[in-house]
Amino acid sequence: MARRLISSGSSFEKSIGYSRAVVDGDWVFVSGTTGFDYSTMTIQDGVVAQCEQAFRNIEAALKQADTSLKDVVRVTYLLTNAADFEPCWPAMGQVFGDVRPACTAMVVGLVDPRMKIEIEVTALRQARGAAKTRGKAKAKNRKNASVKVRRKK
Repeated sequence: MARRLISSGSSFEKSIGYSRAVVDGDWVFVSGTTGFDYSTMTIQDGVVAQCEQAFRNIEAALKQADTSLKDVVRVTYLLTNAADFEPCWPAMGQVFGDVRPACTAMVVGLVDPRMKIEIEVTALRQARGAAKTRGKAKAKNRKNASVKVRRKK
């Protein structure tokens, strides 16, 4: 499968030279995503509102890549203030409570002082489907093996 670039339509992508996400095989790499509403190029002041908008932006990119938040295997949270992490937990838990990807959180400086959080994710498309397929193949192989054993008797 060829590498495919996903765009959010943000003016930042062309001017800086990056993609919102890159699909490479079954892997989807979503760039660090902030709480900007790309349709209006505005950002709310509150960290929780920014967190929720960042997840909406990520979800839109993943949808374009034919996957969803349920396929995320790694998430990185970049916050400008450590005290802002805990207020975001309910939003993070709502998105990833059942998925439970590997996670890293860091306190950093972001490029725009209005930005309070940036979220980056990596997803493995159809990860659950592939596991089910492998499981069915193993079960079928076991069944075929037992049939072969019976035929030898």
